[in-house]
Amino acid sequence: MKLENLPKSKEMKSKKIVGRGPGSGLGKTSGHGQKGQKSRSGASISAWFQGGQSPLYRRLPKRGFNNKQFETKYATINLSDLNTYFNDGDVVTPEILKERGIIKKQLSGIKVLANGTLEKKLTVKAHRFSQSAIQAIETAGGKTEVI
Repeated sequence: MKLENLPKSKEMKSKKIVGRGPGSGLGKTSGHGQKGQKSRSGASISAWFQGGQSPLYRRLPKRGFNNKQFETKYATINLSDLNTYFNDGDVVTPEILKERGIIKKQLSGIKVLANGTLEKKLTVKAHRFSQSAIQAIETAGGKTEVI
């Protein structure tokens, strides 16, 4: 093996200099060919771009099943709301909550969350409770009933 036959490393390879006359082989259009979108400066066309026509993913119809329309959504209420809107010994039901305007829609049911504190003894009837909400209601001396 001779020195002149060694493979060129990245450091030894000279940088491609473009736009320096016809003698360089990369003059005039600097290797970008003739006119057009790809010859312009700053031209970067995404792989999925189809020349301005309506793309394939939009031309094809939507397919498949989406379960979102059947999901169960609960109207939530916090312990702080129960504490402000109800008196000691009251019974809290979804009908009363809707009547007083505390919740707008009942949706699939009502879920009681443990946000805030409860200092009143209440009997709460709802579809769901968080574990910490059950604990907070019972420590205040109230009862929880799942509908």
